[in-house]
Amino acid sequence: QVQLVESGGGLVQAGGSLSLSCTFSGSTIGDYAMAWLRQAPGKEREFVAVKRPFGGDTYYADSVKGRFTISRENAKYTVNLQMNSLKPEDTAVYYCAARRETLFGASYDYTSPTSYLYSGQGAQVAVSP
Repeated sequence: QVQLVESGGGLVQAGGSLSLSCTFSGSTIGDYAMAWLRQAPGKEREFVAVKRPFGGDTYYADSVKGRFTISRENAKYTVNLQMNSLKPEDTAVYYCAARRETLFGASYDYTSPTSYLYSGQGAQVAVSP
């Protein structure tokens, strides 16, 4: 059973930086696309970033491109999200998420939160004006 545990986050002023970390357990992380999703109060969960396995590509939501960086350290079974130049609209609960992939497997919409079978309990990020 895959388990994801987020850590980090907190409160920061606009323009500041925060980082999130996710610890993966229960399977082989190298087989999984690892993503970050977020959900702001009163809004639906949305895609933030994904780093695909097997040397696959990295993708970002337009709203965070150039400010956020996703990285994965398979040897440590962790995935990180570095968030710079934060804006009040980045305030949300951030979720680490995972989807198992196979080489030459079927394509899927990696920007859809429902594509990810596993997610963590979330970490709060609050950005003040």
